[in-house]
Amino acid sequence: MNPDDIALDVNFRNRPANARGIRIATIRFGIAFWVFVMIVASFIIGATSDVSRSFLFYRFVDFVSLSALALALSYLIFLLHEKSVRRRTSEDSLPFLIIASFFLSVALAALWAGSHALYPVVAAILRLAPTGTTNVMVYFGAAWGILFAWGCLFVALIYAFELNDRKVRLAAIREEALSAQMRALRYQINPHFLFNTLNSIAGLIEEGAATQAERMVLSLSIFLRTTLALDPFHGVPLADEIALQREYLEIERERFSDRMRFSIATDADVADALVPSLILQPLIENALKHGVGATRGRVEILVRACRAGDRLCIAIENDMPRNDDGDMPKTSGLGVGLKNVAERLRARFQGNYAMKSGPVGEGRFGVSLELPWRLA
Repeated sequence: MNPDDIALDVNFRNRPANARGIRIATIRFGIAFWVFVMIVASFIIGATSDVSRSFLFYRFVDFVSLSALALALSYLIFLLHEKSVRRRTSEDSLPFLIIASFFLSVALAALWAGSHALYPVVAAILRLAPTGTTNVMVYFGAAWGILFAWGCLFVALIYAFELNDRKVRLAAIREEALSAQMRALRYQINPHFLFNTLNSIAGLIEEGAATQAERMVLSLSIFLRTTLALDPFHGVPLADEIALQREYLEIERERFSDRMRFSIATDADVADALVPSLILQPLIENALKHGVGATRGRVEILVRACRAGDRLCIAIENDMPRNDDGDMPKTSGLGVGLKNVAERLRARFQGNYAMKSGPVGEGRFGVSLELPWRLA
């Protein structure tokens, strides 16, 4: 399962933008917008008109009423947006909202300009000076320009929230897909290990080594109980991972006690380094399969770990059998176990890791990992 494939299949319809976030942003952005409009208008009007008590009253009423209409425009656009995204994608609804903003701002500007016909009545009641110009088209043009500008800014605000919500949802989907992928990869490892171990126990029973078989069953139960408690999506200290693999190697040594030995060499400062849980399991299985399982000679398995700058370096080596010509057999690509490890590392660290496999010396095969240095 590829997280990118899942993300591409996501349908973003029926997911309106965050209403609460838009309301809060509208209030904050609206205050800034109208303060800016008032400052600019005050400079223009102050430079061309005589400021009086009547003048200030009319302009105050103008700004309050125009602000109320702008909020009404925002509410109408938001309702249209919610309805439109249920029938089409957010991108398809953008031209619709711009056109709707145009016509709504025309209607609201006409309403605001027409309301100025009542100003002489208000002036007579409050005994104020006349309002000045009564040209409705002047009021209409000014109001329409401001309201349409606000409508376009509000549409942009909605789509900013849409984009942010989309990023959040995509991140959540990718994380969920990544978790499922890593669990699936780990579950491919456990049955393989269980099959090999049960075969080993069966072999000991056939040989009559009941005591060794009993020890292996006990070790197997401890190993499985530990692995089932691990979360494949979270890392574990390297010391815990090494201890778990030591238990596994002890299990296998019970079967191949006459021709298998292993050694583990880790620097003291890497004990708390974080690694994906069970990441070494398929590598050690691979060493056993192509080392101990492919030859009747003595085989040594070596596990090493050290720190190199900001990287954790882990290496697993094993003796390799030779063919009839005395040469090491050629390896063709990665086996299932190594592919699983590569997939898990790619899913966990993206490109921030290195994995190499191949001959490392005379009659030796090795796999090395370089992981980001992270502490538990």
